[in-house]
Parts: sequence; structure tokens; C-alpha cells
Amino acid sequence: MQIDRCLCFRTTFAELKAVAGATGAESIAALQEHVAFGHNCRLCHPYVRRMLRTGETVFREIVTEADEPGGDTGR
Repeated sequence: MQIDRCLCFRTTFAELKAVAGATGAESIAALQEHVAFGHNCRLCHPYVRRMLRTGETVFREIVTEADEPGGDTGR
């Protein structure tokens, strides 16, 4: 299985990485100021945190909040 996007908004992690690079966004909240993703089910949040931390944009394993804690989990 390949996980490469926010399911609710269909925004790819590659697109999010490009926006983060262009804007300097370093958190989910900062990135959401520039692009729509992660407002509904929020399943992409741990993937986006990992993407921001490592630069990965395609995942083959399930990443959970326990795997990538912190940031804006209360949003």
C-alpha cells in the first residue's frame, strides 16, 4: 500500500512539501495557513509531521499519532 496524500482533500504530501519549502512552514498549523488539508479526519497529520521532519512524501507503512506525536494534535 502506498500512502501519499490527505484523503479528505486529495492534496499530496509532495504538494505539501513544496508549499512548506516555499513558505517556511514547519508545523501543520503553519502549513494549513497556505494550503487546504487535514481539517476533516486528520489521519494525515502524523504523515505530514513526519514529512516535515524527514522530507518523505510517500509512505508504505501506517503512521499513527503515537509514531509522530506532538505539534498541533488538538486541532
